[in-house]
Amino acid sequence: MSTVLFVHAKGGPPPGYALSRVAAKAVVHVLALSALPPTAAATAERLCASVVAPAEPERHDLVSLIVDHAQEVGADAVVTFSEYAVVAVAQACAKLGLPGAGDSCTLARDKRLMRRTWQERGISQPRFRPVATERELHRAAAALTFPLLLKAAWSAGSTAHRIIRSAAEIPAAWSRARDVMAESAQLGYAELHVAGAGADFLVEEIVRGSAADWFDEPGWGDYVSVEGVVADGRFHPVCLSGRMPTVEPFTERAGITPAALPPAAQDRVVALARDAVDALGLENCGTHTEIKLGAGGRMWVIETAARFGGAMTVPQTEEVFGIDLIGLLTDHLLGRPVTWPAQVRTPNEARGAAGSLVVLAVDGAGDAWPGRRIWDFPTVADAVPVSDGGRLSVVAESSLPDGTVVPVYDPAAGANTMAALCLLSAADPRTVLTDFRTLVDALPHVLPMAPAGTGGARI
Repeated sequence: MSTVLFVHAKGGPPPGYALSRVAAKAVVHVLALSALPPTAAATAERLCASVVAPAEPERHDLVSLIVDHAQEVGADAVVTFSEYAVVAVAQACAKLGLPGAGDSCTLARDKRLMRRTWQERGISQPRFRPVATERELHRAAAALTFPLLLKAAWSAGSTAHRIIRSAAEIPAAWSRARDVMAESAQLGYAELHVAGAGADFLVEEIVRGSAADWFDEPGWGDYVSVEGVVADGRFHPVCLSGRMPTVEPFTERAGITPAALPPAAQDRVVALARDAVDALGLENCGTHTEIKLGAGGRMWVIETAARFGGAMTVPQTEEVFGIDLIGLLTDHLLGRPVTWPAQVRTPNEARGAAGSLVVLAVDGAGDAWPGRRIWDFPTVADAVPVSDGGRLSVVAESSLPDGTVVPVYDPAAGANTMAALCLLSAADPRTVLTDFRTLVDALPHVLPMAPAGTGGARI
């Protein structure tokens, strides 16, 4: 049987889910660059041939570590589903002579290089400037139009995003963004291979979205993501995921599969995603491309990743369309024949809908909860009704334990201050959206109050 080295780090699909899909295709050895959550650790012990957590001194040359371990276990393929490890794994695959994301993988990781590549190709995106110092940020702001968004070039999950509305806000925004990147690194949410990546930023103009110009019903966010795969250099779009409106600055609250776009609109979105992915020259990897939707049919590419979407995007795709993206990619990397979807799937082909909600301590308007609360999913499940036929569950691997104080939402830290991740299955996307809005409104009222003076934990 074939052997796969699974490189685990923070982010990506729940590791227990990903491990089970890879283990169905091959013997799996895990190289754990961050600790597996307890439930995933139990899955790994049951399904995997070995789990190795390298000591800190071994990580100074991450590519060599991966190469050496792959050779030691006789790996026929090396996979990762973490944003923070994709570059190292791509380079290790190249050294091993195994299929991987390819030499241009960095273009899908460093947002500065990504944007420059798209600029050279004339692909629609917000105007931007790379910045590495506060002085450069001042100069960039003078060349762009406020309001602006400062973001870390190597971040994920909306970490270190800061909205800048005037030049007077630049010093505080710069200081806070850098602090958050340092804090994220301590939590394990940071690039693992590129030294000094936490100091790299870009600033971009904030383009105005208009969900009402794209969706037939209210309540949707003004951007979507195209989930797909690149196999032997060819892009295969699989489906679209929609969103609820983000929490300021641009923290994702919920992803819903499928996105309820009309067919003609979906085709236009997919065409832009194809241009964006093709421009990066990727070889063999999952893709997740975010596109902002504006008035009058305008669109802008926000970013593309050389990995599958995080949170529950991949499990949602499997539930709704019956497509096991991780299993298919594993087969492809092992040289087995794979039949990719001939064209992107539409809402009419979906078997119901599924969505994942990030629990943040803010209400539907984005305002902070009036008091500290304790996360307790059984209370939520009992107190908040879902539509007939709906199923609400909690993703334990991505959630704080019941009884934990919900963190105060920090706009700069984004998803780092989440309390939990909930999964909802329902008859259609509209029902998921409606039930999530009900859940968001109910949470600050049904969760137990925290004792005065208590602090909060982070996942």
